[in-house]
Amino acid sequence: MTIRAAVTGVGHYLPDRIVPNSEFEAIVDTSDEWIRSRSGIERRHFAAEGQLTSDLATRAARAALVDAGIDAAQVDAIIVATSTPDLTFPSVATMVQGALGLTKGFAFDVQAVCAGFVFALTTANALILAGQARTILVIGAETFSRLMNWKDRGTCVLFGDGAGAVVLEAVEGEGTTSDRGILSTDLNSDGRYKDILYVDGGTSTGTTGHLVMEGKEVFRHAIEKLAETAHHALDKAGLTPDDVDWIVPHQANIRIIEGTAKRMQVPMDRVVVTVQDHGNTSAASIPLALSVGKARGQIKPGDLIVTEAIGGGLAWGSVVLRW
Repeated sequence: MTIRAAVTGVGHYLPDRIVPNSEFEAIVDTSDEWIRSRSGIERRHFAAEGQLTSDLATRAARAALVDAGIDAAQVDAIIVATSTPDLTFPSVATMVQGALGLTKGFAFDVQAVCAGFVFALTTANALILAGQARTILVIGAETFSRLMNWKDRGTCVLFGDGAGAVVLEAVEGEGTTSDRGILSTDLNSDGRYKDILYVDGGTSTGTTGHLVMEGKEVFRHAIEKLAETAHHALDKAGLTPDDVDWIVPHQANIRIIEGTAKRMQVPMDRVVVTVQDHGNTSAASIPLALSVGKARGQIKPGDLIVTEAIGGGLAWGSVVLRW
């Protein structure tokens, strides 16, 4: 018998306000055609005034619990991946814990920017395999609209707000690639590239700051590193791209998604794409896409899924799991 960490529920939440590309034409030199052609994004959601990252995360968590058919009291731990916490501390995860009425177990945040959910999912998997928890809520939640420089047309049009969550539970398997659950993970980072994607605020400046990105450099690293980490994770599991039913990538840019799929030799009809509707929601994008993919009827029980993401740091990684 082998213990696996399996996704038993998934859910997401998007703020009510939908922002089409046309709204940006009044504030920066851009157009709907310019944004679509360079990113594939058509619209995104922005949080309302007073609506916090923890609010989005809690809504997504509740949806995932309903999908899993379990009560919040059964949750042993909560891990939230976010770069936009409500406060410097305490963690968003403890705020979600309180909102769900939980007084036992543990909760903490993970910060790996757009790769955050992959890092959080890997951490949750390790905790389950170590016997530290049996049921973990893993959430990606962001309000990136609050980090935007509204004069920078190269970044402000790309990001949106939202949250996605999965319930990860310990299940028994046979120790083969047919098992349900996480089969392998691969994490990486390289601090030499910290200056190509960062926020220019924090304790060093006493300000929240704005997102700064060297788009061409990020693009170049993204395709190479995302394909590489996905191949490494598949190799660890003893699988190949031919075994993959769905790639569920970080939804940053359609050209990055297409380039990565091409390098992996996986056709685009086996890639879950949501970037057109949500923009880049950073750590929320993979769980959001998993939830939407299931709701669309794309992702089905038994499917082999590869998730991969890259973010500031640079930090990048992937997870191979069977649904």
